[in-house]
Amino acid sequence: QVQLVESGGGLVQVGGSLRLSCAASGSTFRYYRMGWFRQAPGKERELVGSISWSGGPQLSADSVKGRFTITRDNAKNTVYLQMNSLKPEDTAVYYCAARHQSAQNYDYWGQGTQVTVSS
Repeated sequence: QVQLVESGGGLVQVGGSLRLSCAASGSTFRYYRMGWFRQAPGKERELVGSISWSGGPQLSADSVKGRFTITRDNAKNTVYLQMNSLKPEDTAVYYCAARHQSAQNYDYWGQGTQVTVSS
């Protein structure tokens, strides 16, 4: 079992930055691939990107490449999503999720944190 708690969301102006954090507990963090997802009102949940246990990040959404960065600190059991040059279309609830290295799906989810970008 893995428990995930996101933090760092809030209201920011266009062009601003936010850093989201996701603190994990309950299991061996380094065995999990960590993902960041987001869901805007009326839209499907979208995979923003993920990062392997060794720290190899992969940004999946073309719309965030060059602006968002995913990192993790295995010593702190925490994964981060640094978001720069924010746009109104980045407004969403952001979730972190964990997928065991032997699994195909993300089985553990945080409660989500709201990010609102105002123009």
